[in-house]
Amino acid sequence: MKKIFTLIILVSSVLGYAQQDAQFSNYMYNTLSFNPAYAGSRGTTSIYLSQRSQWVGLEGAPTTNALSYHSPIGSSKLGIGLSFINDAIGPVEENLVSLDMSYTINTSYDYKLAFGLRASAHMLNVDFMKLNAFNPGDVLAQNNVNNRISPNIGFGVFWYSDKSYLGFSIPNLLETKHINKDLNSSVSSVSKERLHYHFTAGYIFDLSENILFKPAVLTKIVSGAPLQLDVSANFQMYDKFTLGASYRVDAAVSFLGGFQLNQKWFLGYAYDFDTNNLSTYNSGSHEVFLRYELFRNYNVKAPRFF
Repeated sequence: MKKIFTLIILVSSVLGYAQQDAQFSNYMYNTLSFNPAYAGSRGTTSIYLSQRSQWVGLEGAPTTNALSYHSPIGSSKLGIGLSFINDAIGPVEENLVSLDMSYTINTSYDYKLAFGLRASAHMLNVDFMKLNAFNPGDVLAQNNVNNRISPNIGFGVFWYSDKSYLGFSIPNLLETKHINKDLNSSVSSVSKERLHYHFTAGYIFDLSENILFKPAVLTKIVSGAPLQLDVSANFQMYDKFTLGASYRVDAAVSFLGGFQLNQKWFLGYAYDFDTNNLSTYNSGSHEVFLRYELFRNYNVKAPRFF
């Protein structure tokens, strides 16, 4: 099994065409991870912490940890965000630190349009000793990548009201080559960042006084990889409970749940099971998150549903 997974890692790394950004099933609560325009849009200080264990039971499977903070800056139209993502898969560990700034304008009585910019630093570590070396004399396998730092920039837009939203973003505009060409090899690069285009949308329907229904969609487009489409549907009941499901086309089905512990704390969980051939080699994926928000207006009945 380890050899099978090693082959997957090597093919993905050499070609450099796979989806490279960290993946989240609870993307509807973690929009800041891919769109800097979301910074400050909730109108309050918001702190988000999550942990994802993907493909449990498969050696070298991805694990992702994320921590983010964002808030409006006083009563101005500016918002600020800071996030950290640790993503590990097999011999590769990536750390990403991002600083986001947003500027929001009113486009109508109900809708606002936010523009966001991102400055980030990406740190890459690759330990080739964790792989099965088919050729012990391979030069690549003898040269680990240690703390290679690459700067990047990104941007996004986010158009929203209390009931709906549309977003578009490119978190990383620079196609950085992380591993340079070897003098004795014809391979131009082993790992290269690709542009990731994110489209997101959602709408909230009032089914009754105490039940809200929110369908949402996230589309990721990256050169050389299949289009990734996540479609989700969540129900919020009595401003406390959230239940739903999502479908990642040709990849996985997720069951989503959340509980508003009190006005400040929200706890959420997702369980994924694969709908492709990978389901044979793992027992699913688990994702848990905790969100803390400090509301200055204590007359607010409930936090916004996105």
